[in-house]
Amino acid sequence: MRPARVPAPIGLLAGIGLLLFLVPLAGLVIRAPWGQTIAEFGDPTTITALGLSVFCSLTATAIALVLGIPLAVILARTRGTMRSVLRALTTLPMVLPPVVGGVALLLAFGRRGLVGSFLYDTFGIQIPFTTAAAVMAETFVAMPFLVIAVESGIRSLDHRYEEAARSLGAGYWTVFRRVTLPLLRPAIFSGAVLCWARALGEFGATITFAGNFPGRTQTVPIAVYLALETRPEAAITLSLILLAVSIAVLVGMRERWLGAL
Repeated sequence: MRPARVPAPIGLLAGIGLLLFLVPLAGLVIRAPWGQTIAEFGDPTTITALGLSVFCSLTATAIALVLGIPLAVILARTRGTMRSVLRALTTLPMVLPPVVGGVALLLAFGRRGLVGSFLYDTFGIQIPFTTAAAVMAETFVAMPFLVIAVESGIRSLDHRYEEAARSLGAGYWTVFRRVTLPLLRPAIFSGAVLCWARALGEFGATITFAGNFPGRTQTVPIAVYLALETRPEAAITLSLILLAVSIAVLVGMRERWLGAL
């Protein structure tokens, strides 16, 4: 069957919408100082920001895996109003302005926060404006991507495999470890990649909760923002790195997303 012919006005509007995405990216690539890119890569500030971003984003992804997979299991197994409430709370960081998320983290874990005051008064632990704060901010913003991917994977599982394992006498943890997790491996991998990419590009919550301290909390997005005023070439170079990561993630996850449709 031949596809229906698209009316010209719809095609025109679609073309304008596509240009809205393409023109800014083209401007970034065309205006990039390619001759200075290698030199900018070797700049100590750039190397430090990249190293810190990789460390924080990978740590945030690891924490998201430990906490997010159990949360996804609860969401997938829960029914009724409770599931709606839990899902709303879990996905809230995806729609919440990142700066608001940073303020919320500050009010919760700051020296006078709900939990932070106890940690500081009892153990002398101060979380804000440290590397740990950058990791927490990235985890807060990025973990919902992993949770949603894993929950979707759980819902699409053929649960007969789990039922067969239980009928053979396997306990819950054995079934979960030997049957459920291996079946969820593609969903966990795709969720982890999306979580890592989102954590790598996090800016608002990080600068609000962790601040801007080179070598401690200054990640690549923060370095881009600051370099725009004094070192635009470095800002463009770092932006190209984030752009390349984003494209790689989208291309790598393409088959996964199309298969889920």
